[in-house]
Amino acid sequence: MVPAQFQVLVIRRPRYACRTCEDAFVQAPAPARLIEGGLPTDALVAQVLVAKYADHLPLYRQAQIFARQGVVLDRSTLADWVGRAAFLLRLVHERLLETLKRSGKLFADETTAPVLDAGRGRTKTGQLWAYARDDRSWGGSDPPGVAYVYAPDRTASRPIAHLAGFEGVLQVDGYAAYEVLAKGGAVRLAYCWSHVRRAFYELAAASPIATEALARIAALYRVEAGIRGRPADQRRAMRQERSRPVIEALEPWLREKLGLVSRKSKLADAIRYALSRWAGLNLFLDDGRVEIDSNIVERAIRPLALNRKNALFAGSDGGGQHWAVIASLIEICKLVGVEPHAYLADVITRIVEGHPQRRLDDLLPWAYPAMPALKAEA
Repeated sequence: MVPAQFQVLVIRRPRYACRTCEDAFVQAPAPARLIEGGLPTDALVAQVLVAKYADHLPLYRQAQIFARQGVVLDRSTLADWVGRAAFLLRLVHERLLETLKRSGKLFADETTAPVLDAGRGRTKTGQLWAYARDDRSWGGSDPPGVAYVYAPDRTASRPIAHLAGFEGVLQVDGYAAYEVLAKGGAVRLAYCWSHVRRAFYELAAASPIATEALARIAALYRVEAGIRGRPADQRRAMRQERSRPVIEALEPWLREKLGLVSRKSKLADAIRYALSRWAGLNLFLDDGRVEIDSNIVERAIRPLALNRKNALFAGSDGGGQHWAVIASLIEICKLVGVEPHAYLADVITRIVEGHPQRRLDDLLPWAYPAMPALKAEA
């Protein structure tokens, strides 16, 4: 094991002058850098980004690691590098979200993002919204991806703005903000059976009705386990044959049990949660592309939770936006098996050197070759 080492790159640019000419000097231009006149190469900035957003190392810990190797860097300096890189990559992030919105099916979810409330000495609660695509379970041709978007609140106006122009199936939990998107008819909501199951699971130890509900839902998941990876039309046919009878029997059974329990009980709440979303819970039966739950986007949110646990909070709303930009690109690298350090270093260098905006698709992680070992882990 040879620990990572720092190298100092010295670039010499001699100035040449003609002895017989006045004011005639020639000097090669300095190479473009993200931090003009600064210490870091694009590769070092990429290392800081990967350590923070892929390996969940807060900047103060990175500063300690650098110090052990004889490189003294203040945390504020590292934060400045992160901010500059995120600002540079914002157009790639915007292109990523636009590309995902052209899909016919997306997942959506959100999680809290504590943000320092400047001047008040405490944090406020922002939100990181996640919009994901993953068609591998039915052999779709589009590669998986996720785009995070930071917002200072959790109002319905946020997903409406983020998903402007999207048409298709949106798979979500029971948060009412998404219902506004479906009012125009362009978006159909598919709800999550995992959330329905979760409500009954919490009550199963003391309720035979909840236990029976879990057993019936488990039958649906057994069907899903047998059709995972099959084409969409085969998945639909198997669901019609095996899952539809289970669901058609489950609805009247739930309505019957709702009349037997206290309306103020948690069990009644769990039953009403399912029945009030019944159409969206049935959508997967008629469309083989739709999943039975939204676990795909919940898995995409886990890295955000790890970063939140280690870093505690973002320094500002701008820091939350930087978080969304970098985390989106790194998470897609993980999903498709692209090495994130090499990817970020290359993209930063290409943008700094003047990569044309009309070719932003060339800078998305999907355009880079995957490493077989990383792809296998994804």
